[in-house]
Amino acid sequence: MEKLMLLGDEAVAQGALDAGLSGAFGYPGTPSTEIIEYIQRNQEAAERDVRRTWSANEKTAMEEAMGMSYAGKRALVTMKHVGLNVAADPYLNAALTGANGGLIVAVADDPSMHSSQNEQDSRFYGKFALMPMVEPCNQQEAYDITHHAFNLSERYHLPVMLRLTTRLAHSRSGVSRREPQQENAINLPDDPLQFMLLPALARKNYRKLLAIQENLVAESENSPFNQYQEGPDKSLGIVACGLGFNYLMENFQDKPCPYPVLKISQYPLPRSWIGKIAGECEQLLVIEEGMPLVEEMLRGFTGNCLQVKGRLDGVLPRVGELNPELVKTALGLSPQTLSSIPAIVANRPPALCLGCPHADTYKALNAVMEQYGKGHVFSDIGCYTLGFLPPYQAIDTCVCMGASITMAVGAAEAGLFPAVATIGDSTFGHSGITGLLDAVQKQVNVVIIILDNDTTAMTGMQDSQVTGRIENICQGVGVEKDHIRVINPLSRLHTENIKVIQEEIAYQGVSVIIPRRPCIHVYHKRNR
Repeated sequence: MEKLMLLGDEAVAQGALDAGLSGAFGYPGTPSTEIIEYIQRNQEAAERDVRRTWSANEKTAMEEAMGMSYAGKRALVTMKHVGLNVAADPYLNAALTGANGGLIVAVADDPSMHSSQNEQDSRFYGKFALMPMVEPCNQQEAYDITHHAFNLSERYHLPVMLRLTTRLAHSRSGVSRREPQQENAINLPDDPLQFMLLPALARKNYRKLLAIQENLVAESENSPFNQYQEGPDKSLGIVACGLGFNYLMENFQDKPCPYPVLKISQYPLPRSWIGKIAGECEQLLVIEEGMPLVEEMLRGFTGNCLQVKGRLDGVLPRVGELNPELVKTALGLSPQTLSSIPAIVANRPPALCLGCPHADTYKALNAVMEQYGKGHVFSDIGCYTLGFLPPYQAIDTCVCMGASITMAVGAAEAGLFPAVATIGDSTFGHSGITGLLDAVQKQVNVVIIILDNDTTAMTGMQDSQVTGRIENICQGVGVEKDHIRVINPLSRLHTENIKVIQEEIAYQGVSVIIPRRPCIHVYHKRNR
């Protein structure tokens, strides 16, 4: 088959397609977005009618993928690490229902928080759920391990987590394809009670899940993606997980690594290999991207008999991404001297695009809020979060998807006036509607500004689930029609927009203001 130059995300997507994928579900979130985008523009996927539209949020995506698996088809669900928090309810329960058709949960973590609000490590969810996980070290392995994960899922009737991190997801390498497989036929579960989690049945399923853990360990011990490399110098053993193995090997391109190395790309941990390297070596170095999950487990495994080094003791930094230079320093090798950034190069903080409709909204909002002072505007996740930075400095909070509305509700109930929320159209569809329902039910005095730029702009201009429906949704939830106001965020309408915001702040109840103007990049996208 042909060889392609693919991002890590794209390698997973192509691997899933070639493994007989029938549907991909997800919500856009960096660094996972390109998985579904690749499938959406793939000609073979179009010819096969692989289902590949975006879902409202990660929870709905997870449940839709479970439904496709229930029908016997192979399904892929994608999200970034904080999206797994949203999908945690069905994800954890999927360990008890299991899978029918192969089901992969592809989660892309973002160490160093390039485009995220935390450095969460999704492997903890896999361990918590007692679910098998795979973690590729490069693009070719990302492609190959996707086939492997589907087979593993169907062999044990369990979903499999496929974990990526930013550097692998967004870097390219050559990938050799396999011969594509046919999609599964519709085939309902042999056990008609498999997906029925009544307590009595859930307890039975939990015992089954516990009973196969030894089998999953044996799978890891025999996995082609977990490898043990002998080394003559037993003073140190290296346990390198996923992309960490790549960083290690970059320091030994022209010579073999002198230490024993255990490469881990499939979990649960292969106990026999852990026992071998711990028994042979005087101390261990754990190289893992993200949090010290394996390091903590090895410290428990070896007790006080063996020194285990890594992120916990500062040999590797506790925060941020790893790289070959950090690994080189941890090995005691001379690090490469990196050239400093010239003083003439100034920092360029992110900013709203020129012509962004949110800029005019924030100018009007700032003019209104000037008399009230700071601390009244709750915001959300999206490009409009840049309204926190100069020259606008218009918002006061940003916590998680949908929290703008619910935090405004809580603040209003505490007596804060005015309480204003700003939320994007896509985020409103993701997790803002339920907050609006709370606001209406509690009859609190809040103003909710739904910034409608006709797209999911921050993650690459994906379609929004609520385009053309926002007013109907708000009215259906119970907002009074007279207090659902649409404005056009333009400089020439600045005075009119200020007046609308002032009127709705004065109204004692739930108000929704919808500044509506397409993102300037939407025009370019539509022209293309």
